[in-house]
Amino acid sequence: MTQKPCLLFGVPVQEGAGRLGCDMGPSAFRTAGLATELTSLGYTVEDRGNILPAPLRELRHENGAIKALPETVAWTEAIAEAAYRASGEGMPIFLGGDHSLSAGSMTGLARRAAEEGREFFVLWLDSHPDFHTLETTTSGNLHGVPMAYATGRDGFDGYFPKVHAPIKPENVCMVGIRSVDPAERKALVTTGVTIHDMRAIDENGVAPLLDAFLKRVAEADGILHVSLDVDFLDPSIAPGVGTTVPGGATFREAHLIMEMLHDSGLVRSLDLVELNPFLDERGRTALLMVDLASSLMGRRVLDRPTQSYRHTPKVTS
Repeated sequence: MTQKPCLLFGVPVQEGAGRLGCDMGPSAFRTAGLATELTSLGYTVEDRGNILPAPLRELRHENGAIKALPETVAWTEAIAEAAYRASGEGMPIFLGGDHSLSAGSMTGLARRAAEEGREFFVLWLDSHPDFHTLETTTSGNLHGVPMAYATGRDGFDGYFPKVHAPIKPENVCMVGIRSVDPAERKALVTTGVTIHDMRAIDENGVAPLLDAFLKRVAEADGILHVSLDVDFLDPSIAPGVGTTVPGGATFREAHLIMEMLHDSGLVRSLDLVELNPFLDERGRTALLMVDLASSLMGRRVLDRPTQSYRHTPKVTS
């Protein structure tokens, strides 16, 4: 996957979620042995501790439902800077923390990719598209806005940091979607974001859907970021999350995705988000998420040849 060091960043943000507990996520990932697993796979691992939010600014929005806007903006500023710097040194892995952290990780990483002249792609593994703006959110929980913000939708100027390199919506692939609010559905219709909901997975299987996206990334010589939300998984196997949505990915579907990502050789950064240890069962969800991250980094259930998308010859007519 990478010869550069894996750089672990704890992001104990919980202000974006609707309930407390995600701030304990980074500790749970560490306790579940993520660094040990990566080291056993042959990677150099540097745990750089927890990111601290930037100083708070007084911010108010006319949408009275919004919660913790100054706090979420402060986290976004700090995470974006950390992501930008770390992506020039190694493979950053962000240990959340709620999914609002991706507002910072994606924008910082995309800024680095733009400076390198590379196309930036995101694989979004989540039950929610998180495509609300500050105007459209009705829950007010800002873990529902990071993708809208990172792709440059209107309504964030004057509140969130300026996005230096908005992500092209057509470079985003969402897999496992099964909970979409009306405002998000309306906005997504014309964006160009690729969305594979659970019905698409049921009808086609996950492999051909992901394969098509990975080939696009490879053909563009792109940089791929993976954002893995606990609620992408079915709550029967991953109960430690505050936003459970029935009908999620199975154990084998999730591992297949991770194994295909490793085979592609395209992944340069990773978010592990929405783990709420307070809701978990004896560390069950934390251990599964670490297991999935290990599969993405090369641990295999079956030993089989690696397919290289980067070096697959293009077929010409």
